[in-house]
Amino acid sequence: MKEHAPHKKLSSCKEDQRLWNQFILPALGALKVSSIERSDISKLHHSLQHLPTTANRVRSLLSKALNLAELWGYRPNHSNPCLHIKKYSETKRERFLSQGEIARLMGALAEEERDNTNPWPLYAIRLLLITGCRLNEILTLKWEEVDLENQCLRLRDSKTGKKLVYLSTVAIDLLKHIPQEVGNPFVICGGKEGAHLINLQKPWRRIREKVGLDDVRLHDLRHTFASIAASNGLSLPIIGALLGHKQTQTTARYAHLIGQPLIAATEKIGKRMTGKTND
Repeated sequence: MKEHAPHKKLSSCKEDQRLWNQFILPALGALKVSSIERSDISKLHHSLQHLPTTANRVRSLLSKALNLAELWGYRPNHSNPCLHIKKYSETKRERFLSQGEIARLMGALAEEERDNTNPWPLYAIRLLLITGCRLNEILTLKWEEVDLENQCLRLRDSKTGKKLVYLSTVAIDLLKHIPQEVGNPFVICGGKEGAHLINLQKPWRRIREKVGLDDVRLHDLRHTFASIAASNGLSLPIIGALLGHKQTQTTARYAHLIGQPLIAATEKIGKRMTGKTND
């Protein structure tokens, strides 16, 4: 893991460490790396067949580790037993919230905020929905990356590198509403002093069950943002730019022209989210 980690982003390293500790060490930790066989990998992979994406990631992580073992002389060359373990098919799952479901969710968040002494998870869920950002982008967002004057977030370390996220007035109003904790650089504060919120899953499960959205994942809020953009007639390049998808070098030369159209686009989405539209 130490050799593998420096070449990956921090969030990816944490996920790899989780997979290693939760699945690989319990199954294979007692074995010498030189004695691991295809049957050992197959047994572990098969035990995770109900989680095909996780199973495939565990297989890939193990494959990298065993390749390193070959490189360092702990295994014979070309002996990686993962090569003959077929990956499971991963079904692409798309789940979008309807307008009614969005209204129920927003209502539940407002109710929770009135009754809850910990508002940070609620702020995070709202920001996910009305910005289309990835979960880690919101959890690690710092106040120094919030540019209200230019109506954007200037993310320094997103999944795709540096990234601009354009904001609707709905998002700006929410950011103005979120208190800035003294001594904490993060927008979404965690339980420890000066730290950001680590895990949003527990409060999300409680809220989604409350409004009957048991099948909705946090990442589906990003899908919902994109689906509303599409249903409002926005072009694929505009939607891709709003979501921060990587652009080709050819497209990048027009980056200075897209600021205002993107602000107008995210404005449409923000108004639709809150029902503030005459359409």
